[in-house]
Amino acid sequence: MGILGGILGFLGLSGNKFGGSCIIGDDSIMSKKSHGTSPTPVQEHLRWGCDVKLADKICNFNRHYAEPSGSFTSTDFIKQAKLEYEKNGEIKFNDSNTGKLLFVAPKGRSLDNFIKESISHGWPSFRDDEVIWDNVRCLSNGESVSLAGTHLGHNLPDSSGNRYCINLVSVAGQASNE
Repeated sequence: MGILGGILGFLGLSGNKFGGSCIIGDDSIMSKKSHGTSPTPVQEHLRWGCDVKLADKICNFNRHYAEPSGSFTSTDFIKQAKLEYEKNGEIKFNDSNTGKLLFVAPKGRSLDNFIKESISHGWPSFRDDEVIWDNVRCLSNGESVSLAGTHLGHNLPDSSGNRYCINLVSVAGQASNE
């Protein structure tokens, strides 16, 4: 965001009711495509033992619902995330349809803080600095989506700023070659 964008945001004139780094996308991102809101179904082999059938329903044929609260804790996510963090200093979250990178966490906080906040809210919870804005948008109603039309979750701001509560099944893709 440039200086002008910052000033307009500060004055409440940016058209972005969420503020921060959140980029508002057009509702057409979620228009009907060949597979629900996406041109492709979810990948056949998702990370962390995520259920492919549930992922396809949440990612491509849904605009308002989520995987059950806390369900990510019944996957291998926390164990595998700790291993990935120990090896790379970060955890990458890819679109379950396309494999494109959507989030990288933790940034500006510890892994323990990221996991604690995620468990507290029931879904992996990301902050503005952890979003890959080249591939993610928020719609005016707070729905978080990938530019490929994958439903990710919702932006539910709190006293610390934007908080993107994201379905693990939506960001469990294998990395693409792009």
